[in-house]
Amino acid sequence: MSTRKKLYAGTLAVLLGAATIFNAGIGKGEAEVNTENTYLVIFKDQDKLPAGYAEAIKKAGGQVEDQLNKLGAVEVTSKNANFLNEVKKSSLVLEAGVQSTVYPEKTIDTEPVAVDDLGEGADIYNNMMWDIKQVTNDGESWKLPGGTGLTADGDDIVVGVIDTGIDYNHPDLKDNYVGGKSFVPGYGDPIDQNSHGTHVAGSIAAKGRALGVGPDLKVASYRVFGPTGGAATSHIAEALMTAADDNVDVVNMSLGGYDWFQDPAYATKDIVADVQLFNRAIQYAIKKGVTVVGSAGNNAVDLSSPGKLSGDDKGATHRSPSSQTLIRVSAGGALKNLAFYSNYGVGKIDVMAPGGDLGPNYDPATGAGRDNNYLAWSTVPLLDANKQVIGHGYGGKGGTSMAAPKVAGLAGVVIAKHGKDKLTPAQVKAIVLNSSEDVFKAGYDAESGHGLINAVNALNLK
Repeated sequence: MSTRKKLYAGTLAVLLGAATIFNAGIGKGEAEVNTENTYLVIFKDQDKLPAGYAEAIKKAGGQVEDQLNKLGAVEVTSKNANFLNEVKKSSLVLEAGVQSTVYPEKTIDTEPVAVDDLGEGADIYNNMMWDIKQVTNDGESWKLPGGTGLTADGDDIVVGVIDTGIDYNHPDLKDNYVGGKSFVPGYGDPIDQNSHGTHVAGSIAAKGRALGVGPDLKVASYRVFGPTGGAATSHIAEALMTAADDNVDVVNMSLGGYDWFQDPAYATKDIVADVQLFNRAIQYAIKKGVTVVGSAGNNAVDLSSPGKLSGDDKGATHRSPSSQTLIRVSAGGALKNLAFYSNYGVGKIDVMAPGGDLGPNYDPATGAGRDNNYLAWSTVPLLDANKQVIGHGYGGKGGTSMAAPKVAGLAGVVIAKHGKDKLTPAQVKAIVLNSSEDVFKAGYDAESGHGLINAVNALNLK
């Protein structure tokens, strides 16, 4: 079976975290006759929409649904089966393709524990959060300047969470929550109706029974996923652009997917539009001073060779969204091992952070030996059958989605030490990488990149 089919069918050992798969939509890229489809049109101007763009879309038989003015792109619907060919005739257009949809995969989860069911004084941090202890050296980093996320001049350091939303009423998060926006059609509230985003936010900035890497950092919710279903590429790009405009300091994107170039089942011209839009959004954020962190994915595959990742498929496979300027994170376990599900690859991993696994006796092939104590525990909402928030609690999860926010939190406290807007994203990235701990071999390696993150080392680095 081809790698593409394996990834879609879930026949790899376990598919975890919010790593996602792009659905390229209609077969070879042409819309079915009389079926309305959604497209991305990327213009040659990278930072604005060119004069005459609306007329070019209309002439090709499309209707503009959303404008990403600062990224030089639009979301378009059309019933014209020949829309792509027609719109590409315009001298204004760089690329166009059927818009992809990002679908979250399954996570390793435990049943949540309700706050109200815990005994008075119950301590989630000391009892369950080995991952935060690993990053902070048992809280030693909190004793250093900036270590909790507080700046000397009192400026808030904000981490934007592009995810399923945040349970902003959770007792461990509400004091560090600074607001949010939803990019999910029909859902105006940035609340979390899934649990993934709240877990991510808690790993960054929980302050209560659970603690984050920076308990005094602030978090903002940029919700791109509804209770079910996926997120359009344009909505994720818009969320990233909006976060940058909101002057957040760090963005965590515990999501991603895979793009197949030159695969017979997917037209390259479709994929390129999505890649272009993601790249523009990432560069837009970085140019505005935002450190962008992303997860490596959870299919236990080598990302270093596009041909190798494609397996029996012809062509090349790439992790997306991807950029050499963001920080890409693999997942480790409590024993400082590479988690069994984590992607890896020379040149594709920057650092490793604790994402949780199921213990040293777990057999991915049979499911035997599972130990939930090795998962990463953090804040989650309690949801009813209709995905409505009915309470607050804590739960264990595993995935590179759980590793990335540890790096986002570390980036936040590094910024807090030096002061808001004092470091460039490249400088923040260099500090995170250069302060990491060698865990597999000296120097760079495919599994941990530059090593396992260490907050004490990062805050002590001159």
